[in-house]
Amino acid sequence: MVTRRPTGWHAAKVTALHPETASARRIELEVPTWPGNDPGAHLDIRLTAPDGYQASRSYSIASSGEGTRVVLAVDEVPNGEVSPFLVEDLLVDDMLEVHGPLGSYFIWSPDSEERPVQLIAGGSGVVPLFAMAEAHALAGDASGFRMLYSVRTPADRFFASDLEGFAAHGSLQLDYVYTRQTPAGWAVPPGRITREVLEAAAWPAEVRPIVYVCGPTPFVETVAGWLTELGHDPRAVLTERFGGG
Repeated sequence: MVTRRPTGWHAAKVTALHPETASARRIELEVPTWPGNDPGAHLDIRLTAPDGYQASRSYSIASSGEGTRVVLAVDEVPNGEVSPFLVEDLLVDDMLEVHGPLGSYFIWSPDSEERPVQLIAGGSGVVPLFAMAEAHALAGDASGFRMLYSVRTPADRFFASDLEGFAAHGSLQLDYVYTRQTPAGWAVPPGRITREVLEAAAWPAEVRPIVYVCGPTPFVETVAGWLTELGHDPRAVLTERFGGG
């Protein structure tokens, strides 16, 4: 069940910054007026230049729940208007303007209908899916959770230790597809996700899973098309795409 929460602009203080990958950063915010958010929600960040010029972008939220701590993981988009500042220049104790929480479609919560859940991520599209996997693990929810994560190299994985911790404790079945470089000893050569890989790793259509797909537009459209071909109900395939930064 999606929680209806008030949406508005909030003042957010940067409390911690951590490298996530060579081009991405985990950003922790304290937002005193934040009403909480469901797993899968997003927010807008607005930057204002000294001359008054403003730029805003939407970012998925990597955290969830009722608290005032908000976690983001931002991948730098070359020549972007917002992400280079967030990844390269933002400092602890800086203040940001954030608008949210946003989104009621691409949401999962422990109160949702108890059905298997399939998470399919391309690159930094894992961020909202991580929030779902974390909420599932913390709640001890009985729904079966699987994640298929397509990423360029092992060094490009977001939340690697957290996801592997969920898998080790049995709350998540985690499968990777490496498109450019695999770990040493990996049994499968690097390559893009295929229909056959998807069919082998994902819940079958017969168990009626809810499927969440997030990543670049071509990735999302291709995977969603394959899921339909494999018999999944299109109404149970929820998608989210990301663009410029």
